[in-house]
Amino acid sequence: MRKLSVPVAVNLLLGIPAVVPLFLAWYILANGPLAAIGWTSQDPNENDGMLLWLVIAAPVFCLFGLVWGLANSWLRRRTPVRASRYWPVCATASLVPFFVIFGLF
Repeated sequence: MRKLSVPVAVNLLLGIPAVVPLFLAWYILANGPLAAIGWTSQDPNENDGMLLWLVIAAPVFCLFGLVWGLANSWLRRRTPVRASRYWPVCATASLVPFFVIFGLF
């Protein structure tokens, strides 16, 4: 497990700015498809449509995905752990700050 300490630390730090794209994804889902099937209630002030949110969220998703992917592919080559163990641990470490901030643990 010591071999994964640096990638986990980097992914915990990357998880802090990941709060923004994760929140945007939840907001789009909660006010769009999940509200349409009745799983959530749509915000009554959200009457601009989903295109505006996609225009705002798409660059945020792409930028964070690019940074996360490049950092982890660089770290993956330097970490002597199987990929089947590396990627789930790093993805979970990136999600931890979002769940801590929004109290979902």
